[in-house]
Amino acid sequence: MSASVEHNAQAIIGSIKRFPVRWLASIVALGALAGVVLLATRPQATALEVMSPLVGKPAPQISGVSLTGTPLNLSSMRGQFVIVNFFASWCQPCFDEQPQLIQFAFDHSHNSRIIGVAFDDPASAARHFLKSTGANWPAIADPKGSIALAYGVRGPPETFVIAPSGLVVAHIDGPVTAKALHSIIARAVSEGA
Repeated sequence: MSASVEHNAQAIIGSIKRFPVRWLASIVALGALAGVVLLATRPQATALEVMSPLVGKPAPQISGVSLTGTPLNLSSMRGQFVIVNFFASWCQPCFDEQPQLIQFAFDHSHNSRIIGVAFDDPASAARHFLKSTGANWPAIADPKGSIALAYGVRGPPETFVIAPSGLVVAHIDGPVTAKALHSIIARAVSEGA
């Protein structure tokens, strides 16, 4: 080992011996920062089914004129499963979940419907969002937040699964997946919904 390399190594070791707490704190801080960055940037793996006072109760009514100008009435959809998805054009997780909702709509077009509810979003932005993602289900604006309030929605994306009887069978917080929706509907059918 050359004299300068040996001298540098001794200086580093001396520094570590004199300031062990600083070195340890630096290493711990870097590890914590790496963990925060990893958790903050990774996508949510699955939807989280959460408790809601609505589960087992009749779904609050949704009615009005859709974003495309046609009448929309939740009660007219009785007899099939209805997925009520609260979304916003400014919500990145909402954008991320759209391919999953489209896949679900394709797989279940014969026995279920999706309704979108624009959460704290202008109708024009919500309409553009749905068109740009390829969503072809009806959606309604909720400018006063009355629909979100009736469902207890805190922020998008949130999704509710409504049985053919009109009862809410599940509340999903976060980006929903086609697999989660398939599973919830299969469970509801097995339980007689």
